Amino acid sequence: EATVSLDLSGESLHRRGYREEGGAAPLKENLAAAILLRAGWPAIARAGGAFVDPMCGSGTLPIEAALIAADIAPGLQRPYFGFLKWKRHDAAVWKELIAEARERREQGLRHLPSIVGYDADPRAVRVALANVERAGLRGQVHIEKRELAACAAPRRSDHVPGLVAVNPPYGERLGQVTELRHLYASFGDRLKERFPGWRAVVFTGNPDLAKNMGLRARRAHTMYNGALECRLLSFEVDPQWYTGAALGPARTAANMAGDVTQAPLSAGAEMFANRLRKNLRHLGKWAAREGIYCYRVYDADMPEYAVAIDIYEGQWAVVQEYEAPATIDAAKARVRLQDALAVVPQVLGIAPENVFLKVRCRQKGAAQYEKLAAEGNFHVVREANCKFLVNFTDYLDTGLFLDHRSTRWTLQAMAKGKRFLNLFAYTGTATVHAAMGGAAATTTVDMSQTYLAWARRNLALNGFSEHRHVFVQADCLEWVKAEKRRYDLIFLDPPTFSTSKRMETTFDVQRDHVQLLKDVTRLLKRDGVLIFSNNNRRFKMDREALAELRIEDITRATIPKDFERNPRIHNCWRITRST
Repeated sequence: EATVSLDLSGESLHRRGYREEGGAAPLKENLAAAILLRAGWPAIARAGGAFVDPMCGSGTLPIEAALIAADIAPGLQRPYFGFLKWKRHDAAVWKELIAEARERREQGLRHLPSIVGYDADPRAVRVALANVERAGLRGQVHIEKRELAACAAPRRSDHVPGLVAVNPPYGERLGQVTELRHLYASFGDRLKERFPGWRAVVFTGNPDLAKNMGLRARRAHTMYNGALECRLLSFEVDPQWYTGAALGPARTAANMAGDVTQAPLSAGAEMFANRLRKNLRHLGKWAAREGIYCYRVYDADMPEYAVAIDIYEGQWAVVQEYEAPATIDAAKARVRLQDALAVVPQVLGIAPENVFLKVRCRQKGAAQYEKLAAEGNFHVVREANCKFLVNFTDYLDTGLFLDHRSTRWTLQAMAKGKRFLNLFAYTGTATVHAAMGGAAATTTVDMSQTYLAWARRNLALNGFSEHRHVFVQADCLEWVKAEKRRYDLIFLDPPTFSTSKRMETTFDVQRDHVQLLKDVTRLLKRDGVLIFSNNNRRFKMDREALAELRIEDITRATIPKDFERNPRIHNCWRITRST
């Protein structure tokens, strides 16, 4: 037997000819078109409805939306088809077909509705803009760098309901599932706030994540992204389909608890309230006596109420919900969380709108630094003789790690006349303490320009100029290898795990700590001191591989009283050179 095949296309027909580079996990063009057709986009476009993709990546969904809405032949930009080399190919007929398609394209573009793609990643935006250019849609499809929290309907949408379509990460290649709950919750919040009356579709390989959106899907269709079975979930952004407030990354008790604060407390909530009152009496007296203004007042003391509660200046509270294990019923966990959010303002005497909820789960890679909102509200808080800016809404952490309070005080006491180095500096709080302690000079190193800017503001807030205080944006792992200067005092607080587009490899503190400590201690003066800390609860120091160093475990002395229930929250060592 013999099989004879004729190649009409030359390469797969999903290749439209406009995309040369995809994002981290791009959709194939034909799958994107199928998603839009199933979502009812052609009818929405004919009615003048706009299109928005708040996580557009390489721009495939916005481009395909434009092709469909403008009646543009999807292969019009392809430079080659297999049949062009056939001996019986009729070039004249083909030329007429191309001319007809181009005419239909010009007519369609005259009536194209607003089509917008947003993405927080500047590299993705650059790729999307290049793809739009190659698709011949410059000026027709708007691509913009914008955080999810800032996405909005186009101004010229003329109040006609449109379509929001998104292909968010779902734990396959792009991140762990546990890191994505807040992303879906934030997306649900944005839909309800800024797209009422619109239709929305979410294409995901993990439909359980969509339950965090606070919206009930009207329809679900099974589709495949390669070999991976996915769901296309269709939503109507209308209050009748809301399932309650989404578990966003930084919501207030007023948003979450609603009328619960007015209802009688359950028996469990009364027990939680009593425990919180007891802790507040005990720790409140201690904090007042020690001059501490920001502290932890509750840390999952009762397993049923698995939250941590931090008080800032008696005016604000941050409630961090620990991620419940899979064995805990999600509905019960949510009721308990609402109970907690109803209790916290009452017991602490803090206005509900000043109580912020965050979901605490294991963070990996870029997610640990991801911006969750863009409200830009900073507040000044005190710590000993220092002041810091904190932000309760825009990031997973506030900018001030309370468990390192004692460590910072130790650094301040050691810093007088010393040349101080702060690695993985975050918002520079350790640098401020060192400067306040009389450090001769400080160097602050972090990869994030956002956090370095925050650190500069913290330093200025305490009255220091940058005359003797240097800030360096760099990968700390590479920077320490190239640095030539020596330092009297170094604070090293690396993440448990880290990766970035600027890093060539990943960093794992357990795997890589030996080489890191060797590189950093090379920068110590002969009598210099390194304070090394990390938050890996299973961390084990490889003393044998670091025999040339004197290593003293000072963890117990650096755990503040308000964190005694959780003594493994961090590890800390005092390290010096043996020679």
